[in-house]
Amino acid sequence: MLKFSASSFALALFLTFALPLSGQNERMLIDKVVATVGGEVVLLSEVQEQVAYARQQNSKISADYPCLVLQNLIVQRLLVHQAKIDSVLVKDDEVENQLDARIERLRSYFNQDDKAIEEYYGQTVAQIKDQMRNDMRNQLLAERMQQEITKKITITPLEVQAFFQQIPPDSLPFFNAEVEIRELVYKPPVNAEERAKARARAEDLRKRIVDKGESFADLAKKYSDDPGSAAQGGDLGWQKRGTFVPEFEAAVYKLEPGQVSPIVETEFGFHVIQLIERRGNLVHARHILIKPEITDEDLAKAAAKLDSVRTFILEGKLTFSDAVKLYGDKNAPSHNNDGRVANPRSGNTFFEVGDLDTNVFFAIDELEVGGISKPTPFRMPDGSRYYRLILLESRSKPHRADLRQDYNKIQAAALEQKKSDYLEEWMVARLRKTHLAIDPLFLNCPNLQEILAQTQRF
Repeated sequence: MLKFSASSFALALFLTFALPLSGQNERMLIDKVVATVGGEVVLLSEVQEQVAYARQQNSKISADYPCLVLQNLIVQRLLVHQAKIDSVLVKDDEVENQLDARIERLRSYFNQDDKAIEEYYGQTVAQIKDQMRNDMRNQLLAERMQQEITKKITITPLEVQAFFQQIPPDSLPFFNAEVEIRELVYKPPVNAEERAKARARAEDLRKRIVDKGESFADLAKKYSDDPGSAAQGGDLGWQKRGTFVPEFEAAVYKLEPGQVSPIVETEFGFHVIQLIERRGNLVHARHILIKPEITDEDLAKAAAKLDSVRTFILEGKLTFSDAVKLYGDKNAPSHNNDGRVANPRSGNTFFEVGDLDTNVFFAIDELEVGGISKPTPFRMPDGSRYYRLILLESRSKPHRADLRQDYNKIQAAALEQKKSDYLEEWMVARLRKTHLAIDPLFLNCPNLQEILAQTQRF
């Protein structure tokens, strides 16, 4: 990714989202406001929490780090202040979904042991979540407002060219060898015998819950095949209408709180569902998922099927795009992008060769551009066994950035720079019209002095 310096006022808007500190039960008993931005305030404790969290991650943080933290918090509060003026909204379910994701990451650090989390932080998971809620809402509001401010910013080819030409040749970034790949992900069909076994297992678990009064959560932890919710007793958190696949959604919205559904079959397997609570179009439910087993015979049939599809493509009877639409698993992230695989680190479709999954590397290592691998087995994130074909879309050698060869990357960097410049201008202009006060404790910070000087310049 291209990186270019910007002025000290072109700020990082996505703050480090600090978890509560070890042993912290509440905010400081003695606290004070260290900055006011319009109707929004920044507390000293917020700055100290960010600094302490950063120090936990890296003991060598700079002496001016508190100044930088306050700078970022001021920018965030300015965006939140403007969002409220412009009636930019963040829905409750968006906040809850983000909180659930944060909590799930926290749980993963502690091997899903909530008691260990409570011992370490001195708070229950529910208390931690409550403490994070307002900060999360502010973060989402700031992000949403930033998007609103810059959403109409576009860039022309001439601007991209000018952006590239102003970079000194010896400062051009060096790109390692990269490839672009496409994939056709094929889900082996479940045979009738394994499907019947899975349904029977789900029926048995439902009877144990409904007839014998066994704990839904305990059975989910022990038997559910959903890795994302099993450790939480099948808890799916608060979800809005439209989140679930149709069969699951139709069932969960028919339930009363505490009620357990009949067996529900979806493309993922068989579900036992319990509604915990409902608020309008929001539902809080838990489930147990039982997946039919994919046998070695099923996998062999899948490989043979894909080999036939590969032959059709190579003979020109079918394009790769059409094959993805006809045979690809619609739940694969690449399915709706013509099979193009996105790099989760960069967001684009380029992968450095060294970052490729080992199986992918060996599948394409000897392919020419446009070549298609033989059917390759792999596992989805949930552990399910699939097969796929991989097409080598492009391959580049190590090189310095080149406008023609790397246009998409340079265009993206130029657009981000243009947005950053526009955002800087917007913030300076907005702060001149917004009450800004900074506590004397921080007035010796050069970056904050610069902000005050810029916003008071007429």
